[in-house]
Amino acid sequence: MKAKNLVIGVLLLMGCSSTKLVSTWKNPDIVLFDAHKVLVVGLAQDENVRMEFETRLVDKLEKEKVEAMRSIDVFDVEFTSAQRSEAEIALVEQQLLDKDFDAILFTKIVGTENKKTLKEKVHNIDRMFKRFNADYLEHQDIYYDTESNGSFNIYHVETSLYCICDGKEIELVWRGDLDVTQTDKVDKTIDTYIKLITDKMGEQEVIFY
Repeated sequence: MKAKNLVIGVLLLMGCSSTKLVSTWKNPDIVLFDAHKVLVVGLAQDENVRMEFETRLVDKLEKEKVEAMRSIDVFDVEFTSAQRSEAEIALVEQQLLDKDFDAILFTKIVGTENKKTLKEKVHNIDRMFKRFNADYLEHQDIYYDTESNGSFNIYHVETSLYCICDGKEIELVWRGDLDVTQTDKVDKTIDTYIKLITDKMGEQEVIFY
């Protein structure tokens, strides 16, 4: 796969026919989680991929009567084109709180592999991030780092839901881990992925139920 195509695959989203839910985790301190205004964040270098995924997930949230916005409408181009500090992420979190957001739904690729190669975007694929700022800081290079280009056909993808609570840290509520196999069926892949995570969140009484 050419470098340009890997960029398209960075979120999962440019094509995968086989999408499998591997595992989920729910904060044991939260029985059910209602959200009224959600920011949807999809980390991808390719803006079209990011836009397509975020748009469809926002549409799904709004069908469930949950107000939602795409990160592509909130984060400016300069913000996602370079590494940001913890203080800058903290400022973004406060701005979201000020704008009455109460949750962030954050999707990213954490690893890619084929029959010959396994390459992780994080040092430990099983690492659990309890805070949005730590998660974002660890993976923000997905927006602009092209050095990880390669020819992979399986994507390990993670969607995390963080609550935004006044006076509290932004903490992890729910996480889903999925494996996605590359193909050219873009629409089907995105729809399948979104259905898998939203159905599971519904079963576990997180936003969708």
